Amino acid sequence: MAELIMGVFDLFSKRQQRARGEVPDVYVYDALPQTLRVQIVHIIRDAFGVDGYYGRGTVESAYESVNDALCREYGVFELVKNSESNSNSVLNFFLKEGNFERALDVIEICFRFINLHISVDLDYQYETKRKINNIDAIDELNSRFKEHGIGYQFESNELIRVDSEFVHSEVVKPVLAILRGDQFKGANEEFLQAHEHYRHGRHKECLVDCLKSFESTMKAICDSRGWEYKASDTAKNLITICFAQGLLPSYLESQFASVRSQLESGVPTVRNKNGGHGQGTEVIAVPEYLVRYTLNLTATSILFLVEANTANH
Repeated sequence: MAELIMGVFDLFSKRQQRARGEVPDVYVYDALPQTLRVQIVHIIRDAFGVDGYYGRGTVESAYESVNDALCREYGVFELVKNSESNSNSVLNFFLKEGNFERALDVIEICFRFINLHISVDLDYQYETKRKINNIDAIDELNSRFKEHGIGYQFESNELIRVDSEFVHSEVVKPVLAILRGDQFKGANEEFLQAHEHYRHGRHKECLVDCLKSFESTMKAICDSRGWEYKASDTAKNLITICFAQGLLPSYLESQFASVRSQLESGVPTVRNKNGGHGQGTEVIAVPEYLVRYTLNLTATSILFLVEANTANH
């Protein structure tokens, strides 16, 4: 049934896209249309499901977890006054909340719960009836974001801001896939944290975590290869070690000289000049376009280093 529903959805969505032309690679970052909110509520309901024959408030208990987490975060006792249930509280709050960031919070925590709890909890699955699984729910959410031109995608249990469809699909998603392994756990956390800062407009913090992720990636590569380095080594020192140890074949050294220059002068320099040191008496404003460039440069650099490491093992 779930496959049939998704098949109908795909056909319907494609027909709509043909009717109005392809979805442009231009996104909105500060609004969620009411139609999209309703569509997302449908996805959440289908993924959370309803109690089956053996369920005794299992689904409401799941919504209670989401409701309590949001109340604690916002410092309130209830999301919606006199709501008759936790599900109504969460979903009505999402439908009516005027604060865009808080609406995104509801999406993020609901889909984290779907992906990290519902999808693996066998008791939950036994006690409830659900129309779609976690994978289908996330796929439909991301498709709806694209359909409405909203610049976010749910990846690696985070809402990631998308500035370019091409860059996201060709660089950011592959990096997220590469960093999921235990070897790059630290780099993954820092890369996701950089995106979280970017989403919330914390530009200096984003630059700091970009560099941390870049450095952690190189340290992970050094660890896997048994290459010695100091814990205090900077990005420049780590880059020198990677090249000195032949991370790139010697016959490609001259070809990739420009890449080395870019790695040495790219992420570390941007971070150091704008987010890494004291700003003195004058407050330094970091422009969003510079932060976006650094995020994309970080992703590209990490992808390059990890693929070089894989190819030369």
